[in-house]
Amino acid sequence: MEELNINEDYMERSLNVGFSGGEKKKNEILQMLVLNPKLAILDETDSGLDVDAIKTVSKGIEMFKNNDNAVLIITHNTKILHSLKVDYVHVLVNGKIVKTGTGNLAKEIEEKGYGEYK
Repeated sequence: MEELNINEDYMERSLNVGFSGGEKKKNEILQMLVLNPKLAILDETDSGLDVDAIKTVSKGIEMFKNNDNAVLIITHNTKILHSLKVDYVHVLVNGKIVKTGTGNLAKEIEEKGYGEYK
């Protein structure tokens, strides 16, 4: 909790009861770090987060990932990818992967949009 700058008072609260959206997202990252699964799927984990919360979530993801696990981040916004070392980027359209690339693909999409994949 200290490394992610999460208030330790949260340990006294019921899970996600009375938490803001950003607090819930940071709590999810904390749970991921504690549970240490082989695969973590983070769906829109950056949705609605301010700049500081995105940094906290990104830091937690970087703390988690290693050679023995994997993280799949589902997002419509590339902002969270700026502070992560991304191995692969997949573009999904109508349930099918239509393009795979490196982190550079995310930068390309940020500049040009998704138009060519629709």
